[in-house]
Amino acid sequence: MTLPASMTTTEAAPALAARSPEELLGQLTTAEKIAMLHQHSPGVERLGIAQFHTGTEGAHGVAWLGKATVFPQPVGLAATWDEDLLRRVGEAVAVEVRAKKAQDSSVSLNVWAPVVNPLRHPLWGRNEEGFSEDPVLTGKLASAFCRGLRGNHPEVWHTVPTLKHFLGYNNEVDRNVSSTQLRARVLHEYELPAYSTPIAEGGVGAVMLSYNLVNGMPAHASDLVAKHLRQWPGGEDLTIVTDAGAPTSLYAAEKYFPDAPAAYAAALLAGVDNFTDDGADSAPSISHLEKALERGLISLDDVDASVLRLLRLRAATGEFFGGAGPYPADPAAGDTHRLLAREAAAKSVVLLANSAPASSGEAPKVGPLLPLPEEPGQLAVIGALGSRVLTDWYSGTPEYAISLADGLGALYPGVSAVEGHDVVALRSIRTGRYVGTAGENHSLAANSATAGREQLFELQDWGGGEVTLRSKANGLLLAAGNDGYLYPNAARVGGWIVQETFRLHRGSDGGVRLQHIGTGKWVHVEAHTGSARLVAGAIEVADTFTLRVQENGLEAAARAAAEAATAVVVVGNDPHLGGRETLDRTTLELSQRDQELVRVVREANPNTVLVIISSYPYALGDLANVPAILWSSHAGQELGHGLAAVMSGAAEPYGRLPQTWFAKDCDLPGILDFDIISAGATYQYSTAEPLYSMGHGLGYAPVEYGAMEVSDTGERGIEVSLTVRNAGTRNTEELVQIYAAAPDHRFEFPRRLLVGYSRVPVAAGEQRRVIVSIARDRLATFSVTALRMLTEPGEYFFLAGRSAGDLRLTASLLVDGAGSPDRQSGAEVRAEHFDAAEGLELVPETHLVGTAVAVSAGCLRAVAVYRNWAAAPAGRGTVSVARSDGGRVAFERAGAAGTWLPWVQLEVPAGCNGEVGFELPSCSDTKTDIRLVISGNVVVSAFRLG
Repeated sequence: MTLPASMTTTEAAPALAARSPEELLGQLTTAEKIAMLHQHSPGVERLGIAQFHTGTEGAHGVAWLGKATVFPQPVGLAATWDEDLLRRVGEAVAVEVRAKKAQDSSVSLNVWAPVVNPLRHPLWGRNEEGFSEDPVLTGKLASAFCRGLRGNHPEVWHTVPTLKHFLGYNNEVDRNVSSTQLRARVLHEYELPAYSTPIAEGGVGAVMLSYNLVNGMPAHASDLVAKHLRQWPGGEDLTIVTDAGAPTSLYAAEKYFPDAPAAYAAALLAGVDNFTDDGADSAPSISHLEKALERGLISLDDVDASVLRLLRLRAATGEFFGGAGPYPADPAAGDTHRLLAREAAAKSVVLLANSAPASSGEAPKVGPLLPLPEEPGQLAVIGALGSRVLTDWYSGTPEYAISLADGLGALYPGVSAVEGHDVVALRSIRTGRYVGTAGENHSLAANSATAGREQLFELQDWGGGEVTLRSKANGLLLAAGNDGYLYPNAARVGGWIVQETFRLHRGSDGGVRLQHIGTGKWVHVEAHTGSARLVAGAIEVADTFTLRVQENGLEAAARAAAEAATAVVVVGNDPHLGGRETLDRTTLELSQRDQELVRVVREANPNTVLVIISSYPYALGDLANVPAILWSSHAGQELGHGLAAVMSGAAEPYGRLPQTWFAKDCDLPGILDFDIISAGATYQYSTAEPLYSMGHGLGYAPVEYGAMEVSDTGERGIEVSLTVRNAGTRNTEELVQIYAAAPDHRFEFPRRLLVGYSRVPVAAGEQRRVIVSIARDRLATFSVTALRMLTEPGEYFFLAGRSAGDLRLTASLLVDGAGSPDRQSGAEVRAEHFDAAEGLELVPETHLVGTAVAVSAGCLRAVAVYRNWAAAPAGRGTVSVARSDGGRVAFERAGAAGTWLPWVQLEVPAGCNGEVGFELPSCSDTKTDIRLVISGNVVVSAFRLG
């Protein structure tokens, strides 16, 4: 992009030069302070403070502000496992945000990126926005991206990064009313590290909260910010922003508060500094906060604390100091960013499979299908995604876009492209006329007796019953207009509510009715004019059409594949369909149409390369037998150049999967089950055989591993050393991955835990020694008795290899230390700190503080196990009841062979609140395990035995 020759950091008056945020705060009126708490705050002219708003989207390039460099989606950037690359991409985004600011002073230097929610579940609709299913890898990549966004000046930030979304957010279904269950171990081991890592490194200025509830309490009003974020180094100054519309959700959808002032007050007291609600209209939020202040729900000190954090955020960018800042414009940045986008696109490609094609009677190709030879002969690129570059909701507008067909065409002569669509015509059975249109400003109408070019449409089946219709006359998609008529005027699928998709309802007579998915309305042909209008009602209001297939897309694909030396079939998703923000996927499978396209091509030509361009993993079934398979995210403007570089061998395959590709839907837990330990979820705990493991990715050179050693170096932590040897004829870069396991761990340790990695360049024939340093605390688990992260003593196995499923070397190490203490008689045990549980739900102890346990909906009882008591408690016990509508609480001791022995039973009457005392029957057990059993509507927060 072209950048302006100069830029300034602020529109504020020079009079502010010597004023700190604290001084400015002291000069603001109460009304001015409250107005600053909304996302869109007015300026304060008398003080020279400009208008301001939080939030410029920048997940993989500047979004929603016109043309910008579009880099690979975050999940694609994460596939590089390259922190330096992530830093440079973040730096490029910051440069372009500053450039936009120079052109338009309303552009915010507070960037709402990156997303650090771990990719726990591959059906999450926003999978593309995250980095990895591993929280520490997520945190490291986020740290690097934030360093780039923040800039390297010691005082002035290039932009202010914002981590999204705190906390426990990984589902779109019921996202603003579902309660994420995060028991202590999952919270500390899986969720928090993705945030604490980048915050501790000092490159984060803000955090956005999540829509969901956590353990029954809204994330926007819970004590999680105070208990965790604010306690970390640098956490006190973090600006906390709400997600869009979330404040209203607190009292409208979640119904957790009686009205808006109460909700706003609770959010402010919980740590929220800036409210994103009602778009640019700040009046409702101001009114709610003023009423909260009038009622005494909040104090002016509470307001001051939030305003001061907001002023500090703005001051960090140099806004209040005037003059040119330390980040002058770079006239060559546009060219630099284009090259960086190409590098990122190439490095994010993952080679999933690469073998020799099956023999077709002629001499088979010697060796793997990729890389392509210098003279590959005719190449056929088949599939819509081979000829197009798609962008997602958080993409900018690229200045150009290179498709895979473009990229291969720039390297080789004789590249053809076939999209593989059916070309269809629709004839209204009632009127006998074909629908068509003369252009993008002419609405669709059934007024032609024949099916000419203006009546032909490319029918794209995206799966899940969604199709698009692209006019053959002008190449644009059919979309709903504001007047209720249909126009071929959309270059791509897009918009918060998609207007370009339809559902075909096929009748028993072979006719079809069209339903517009965005509105739910039906396509009806009006009398006299023949115009196709969207009308509400039952299916009977829709016209029935005969669907004529003018050109069969699968047959065209087969012909193109058969005529080519090598067929490249390209499938995947449109980022706006099937899975996206507000919509989770329902299956890991490719659409049936895409599956059939791959089969048709493979049957026509054994030399088939399958390219998957997608926002998320797929299960491939027997399609995984295609000789060569590559994956790329929607990699932005340089997608085609990046893929072509890898396919041609100009670039060595660099990418490695940042998340597991599971083989079947049944390998996944429910999308609302966040307890990865009990659910056996993610690469850490799943016992399912995956299609492709976490970290998987092939290269073009065979690399051998050997001579592994592991040693404890004291303060330097643990060192794993091994040799890698390039046994091939090409130079390569090997990503050595180290995982840990501890089968005899006191608590349930992950089956595999990524603890370190190192990328090593290895020349052809070269052997190198690799040393990977591992911090001892990477082995830590959350101790439910010590109530902190702790590395337990014992034997740990370190496994080295190319992925979590390809671990070729193993060495063990005995780690010493004190370890977790046993549970002691007489000590209070928080009910939430169990070792294992069934039928249990984590719920608020009080309205806004604490976590307790109760029976989960649909279960008869809740059972929580508390292991490792030093001795069976004796004497008196108490149980703390947060509230009760009547029920029973029991304690049981572990018996022989997995049995449980009755010990204490208490009836808890309705209305009970507080401690309930009881005497413990004597027993002769020494070390034992104890379990708490709750029946009925009783909420327990803690207990004390002995």
